[in-house]
Amino acid sequence: MKLASFIFITAVFSAFAHAQPSIFQGGVINGASFAKGQAVAPGGEVSVFGTGLATALIPGSTIPLAANIGGTSVTFNGISAGLYFVSDGQLNVQLPWDVQPGNATMVITSPGGASAPFQVQVTAAAPGVYSIPAGAGYAVAINADGSLAAPANAISGIATHPAHVGDTLAVLATGLGAVTPSIANSAASLDALRNTVLTPVVLIGGQQAAVGFSGLAPQFPGINQVNVVVPGGTSGNSVPLQIQMNGITSTDQVVIAVQ
Repeated sequence: MKLASFIFITAVFSAFAHAQPSIFQGGVINGASFAKGQAVAPGGEVSVFGTGLATALIPGSTIPLAANIGGTSVTFNGISAGLYFVSDGQLNVQLPWDVQPGNATMVITSPGGASAPFQVQVTAAAPGVYSIPAGAGYAVAINADGSLAAPANAISGIATHPAHVGDTLAVLATGLGAVTPSIANSAASLDALRNTVLTPVVLIGGQQAAVGFSGLAPQFPGINQVNVVVPGGTSGNSVPLQIQMNGITSTDQVVIAVQ
């Protein structure tokens, strides 16, 4: 084979192996709720869907979050975002804290090149509650013993039992907006207790629950923890748990069990 032919074939193969990143329309969403059409919030986990976003599925392994995994990086208004994991079709990233509400320009760079600039709507707070499965399932609402507030044996491999009226649950969420004191992009909050600037309203079975704490979970960058007390008059295996902030209410398809 002539050298020129080999170079041409190699170039064609590389073009297929490392496609230019492309982001789906509506493909930038809250990383907990997967709510379509909802803006995302500074500091929160964001899921990005598209093609050619990375060359392999690679989880992040550092805190602070890395800004580049396997040759893939993301910026919002030129500010580097921390990466939770990368794959060809999905990235999970932390929207930098210093991206202001309004339209933000996101660019993904991978071994295949840089994506076209993509406009992302950012708002002060846009809550989403983590659940299993994501977007419509049992909330990551943690009982005092570390189990989840779901029916016994409801989730394979995870300890579960229903909560009781008066119990305090630690609910994991994202998108609750700015915190005080402030924190660096991609960092965890092990050094200080950080409260959300805006106070959420939490509804359990449509009833307002007392909120003891709303801030950052210590171990995980961009992940919120809201401690709530299960109100009276709620019971059942599929009781909606919702967070309201900034005129946005998270889905009623995320539920807990109360008995």
